[in-house]
Amino acid sequence: MSAPISLTRNKVDESQFEPHIDPVCKMTVTPATAAASFEHEGTMYYFCMTGCRDKFAADPKRFLSEPGAIATGFPAAQLGIEYTCPMDPEIVQIGPGVCPKCGMALEPKEITLDDTPDPEFVDMKRRFRIAAVLTIPVFVSAMAEMFLPMSFVHSWQKYSLWIQFALATPVVWWCGWPFFERAWASVRNASPNMFTLIAIGTGAAYLLSIAALFFPQWFPSSMIDAHTGTIPAYFESAAVITTLVLLGQVLELRARSQTSSSIKELLRLAPETATVIHADGREEIIDLRNVHEGQTLRVKANEKVPTDGSIIDGTTSIDESMVTGESMPVEKTAGDNVIGGTLNGNRSFTMIAEKVGSETLLANIVKMVGEAQRSRAPIQRLADSVSAYFVPTVIIVAIIAFIVWLVLGSLASAIVAAVSVLIIACPCALGLATPMSIMVATGHGARNGVLVKKAEALETLAKINTIVIDKTGTLTEGRPTVTEIYVMSSRAGKDSSYAIDEDEVIKLAASLERLSEHPLASAIVGEAEKRSLALYDVRDFESTTGLGVRGMIDGDDIFVGRDSGISSLVVKLSGETIGTISVADAIKPSAKAAIDELRSRNIDVVMMTGDNAATAKQVADELGIDHVFAEVMPEEKAAKIKELQAFGLVAMAGDGVNDAPALAQADVGIAFATGTDVAIESADITLLKPDLDGILKAMNLSRATMSNIRQNLFFAFAYNIIGVPIAAGMLFPIFGLLLSPMIASAAMTFSSVSVILNALRLRKANI
Repeated sequence: MSAPISLTRNKVDESQFEPHIDPVCKMTVTPATAAASFEHEGTMYYFCMTGCRDKFAADPKRFLSEPGAIATGFPAAQLGIEYTCPMDPEIVQIGPGVCPKCGMALEPKEITLDDTPDPEFVDMKRRFRIAAVLTIPVFVSAMAEMFLPMSFVHSWQKYSLWIQFALATPVVWWCGWPFFERAWASVRNASPNMFTLIAIGTGAAYLLSIAALFFPQWFPSSMIDAHTGTIPAYFESAAVITTLVLLGQVLELRARSQTSSSIKELLRLAPETATVIHADGREEIIDLRNVHEGQTLRVKANEKVPTDGSIIDGTTSIDESMVTGESMPVEKTAGDNVIGGTLNGNRSFTMIAEKVGSETLLANIVKMVGEAQRSRAPIQRLADSVSAYFVPTVIIVAIIAFIVWLVLGSLASAIVAAVSVLIIACPCALGLATPMSIMVATGHGARNGVLVKKAEALETLAKINTIVIDKTGTLTEGRPTVTEIYVMSSRAGKDSSYAIDEDEVIKLAASLERLSEHPLASAIVGEAEKRSLALYDVRDFESTTGLGVRGMIDGDDIFVGRDSGISSLVVKLSGETIGTISVADAIKPSAKAAIDELRSRNIDVVMMTGDNAATAKQVADELGIDHVFAEVMPEEKAAKIKELQAFGLVAMAGDGVNDAPALAQADVGIAFATGTDVAIESADITLLKPDLDGILKAMNLSRATMSNIRQNLFFAFAYNIIGVPIAAGMLFPIFGLLLSPMIASAAMTFSSVSVILNALRLRKANI
C-alpha cells in the first residue's frame, strides 16, 4: 500500500465549513450552516437554532463549564484523531472531511465509545431538510401548467420564474454547495466521480435558467414563448436533482455510521470497573483503565472478568462463548487462565492481572475487527468507474457542439446545443440505477427475513465460491441438549425398589442436577421438564469439580458424573450404574438440506469452530461437509478467512462474539438475529430466522438484485449513448431538429422513471 496522503486544511478558505459544537445541545454545526452565532470573551460560538443561542447568551458559564465545551468549538473526540476514506484507505488526515478522490465522507480510523454525532451526517441532514422545503414550491410552480388553466399560467409565468429563482438559488448554491466543492476537488486531483457529474448537471440547468431569466435576448426567437414572452427555465430540474442527491447522501451516511457499532459493542463487553485487593486485604473498586499488571483482583458472582489473567484462589464456571464460541461454560480452578470480558458464574474467585489495556485478548479482537473493516474497501460502483471516462467525454462533446454551432449557426444555437448536452447527460439515471435496486431489494429481503446492512454485500454475495460456517449456534442449536439415554439396569436400589426406564434415569439425574451449577445441568433438568417429570427431594448434596454430583434420595446414594472409559454422563444408584446420558449440541433441522443446496451451486462449504476436533468431525460427517477447521481461536478465524480469500470470494456465517473478526474480514459476513449483538453488527447481512435457509434466500436476493442493476445500468447508458449525440445536434442535418434543453430535461426525467419502474419489479422477486 502506498504511503498515507496527508491533507492539510486551508484555514482561510474553508473556515466557514469547519465543524463546531453547539455548546447547548452539543450538535455539530459549521459557520456556514449555523442558525445563529454569539461572541463571548473574544470567541465566536455557533448554534443549530436561535433557541440554543438565547439559552447560551443568558448564562454562558453554565454551558462552557460542561465537559467537552472547549473554546475551539471542536468536539473533544475529534481532536487529534486520524480520519480515513473507506474507498481509498491511503487517504489520511487529522479530523473529519471528505476524500479528494471519491468525494465520500472520511471516517475515524479508531472507534471509541464517544457518541459525538457525525458532523457530515448532521450537516447533510440539515441541508436536505432545507432543500426539500424550498424545492416543493419550485416544482409545483414549474408544473402549474399541468393542472391550472392556461390563461392563468400565461399571466403567472413571469412571476413564477422569479419565485423559482428565489427559492432554487439557495437550494443549488447553499444546500448543494458540498457537491460543487467535491466536484472541484475531483478536477484538481484529476479523479472525476459522481459528484463531478452532479455539479455539471445542476450547474448547467441553473446557469441556463439564469440566462433565460436575465438575458432572454441571447436565445433564438424560436425559443421565446409567444404567450408569456419568456424563455423556458430549468430551476426545478436543478433544485430537484440537488434535493434527491442530498437524500441519497443522508441515507448513505446513516448506513455507514452503523459500521462502527460492532466495535463499540466489543468495547462494551469489558466492564468499566474492577475490584482490586490491596496488600493489607482492603478491597477497592477502581476504574478498569487504572488496573495494572500484577494486581490481585476480586471477581464476584455473575460479574464480568475485568482483564486477562489467572485464578489464584477459588473455583467457578465461566461463560467463554465470546471467545471460543462454545455454548457450555468452562469449569475453572486455581492456576487456570481467564479472559477479560467473559462472564463469571455463581461463584466468586480471586485472580492476578497479567494483561491489561491494549494487550488483552478483547482489545486485540477489537483491533482486528477495525482493521478488517478498513481493509475491505467497498466495491466500486460501475457508475463511479465509468464516470472517469464519461465525464470528460460529455464535456468534450459539449465543447465540440458549441464550436460547431458557433461556426455553422449562431451563438444562441451554440449555447443551446452545449447546455442540452450537459443537461441530458445529468447522472440522475446513472446515479439511481444501483441505489433504487438496492432500496427495493433490501425492503423485499426484510419482508422475507433477510436484513442487508451493506449494499455491497448483495453484489459480492452473487459471486462467492466459498462459504465458511461456524458450528456452534449456526449449524447447531447453540445449547446443550440430551441426545440419548441408555438404560443399563431394569431394577436397582434397596431391595430393587426402583423400576428403571429412561424417565427414571432422567428423573434421578435431574433431581441432583437442579442443585448443581455445572454447565450440563440445565440440559438434564430441561429434559425432565420436557417429559413433565416430578423430581425427588435430595439430601446431603455434594458437588465435586471435574467429577460430578452426589446426593441421597430415599436412602439411596445417587451419583451423576463422569466415569473412566465412558464419554457420556453416568447415573449410579447405590454404586450400580443404571444408565448413561449423552448431552450434545443438536444440529439444526434445516442444516443438511441447506448444505446440500449450497454444494449443488458449486459453492465450497467449510465448517470452522473453536470446539474440539472430534466433535467437529462428527457434525461435519453428519452434514456431508468435507472441509473442517477445528479448535480455532478468534484471532485465527480471521487468518483462516484470509487464507481462503486467496482462492476466491468468501462468505462467513456465524453468530458469536468470537466470529466478529472473521465476519468483518470475509467478503460477506452473515449473522443470525438470535446471535450476539457484536456478530450482528460485524456482519453485512443478518438473518431473522435461526436457520440456514436464510443463506439461500440471501443468495437468491443477491442474484435477482444484480440482474436488476445490470438492466438499470443498460437503460441509463443507452439513454446517454442515444441522447447525447441528439442533444449535440446530429439530427439537425437530416431532420432540421435541434433538441431544446426542455426536451433534454424531459428525456432525462424519462430515463430516471424507467430505472425506478424497473427497480420496483424486485418487489415480486421469488427468493
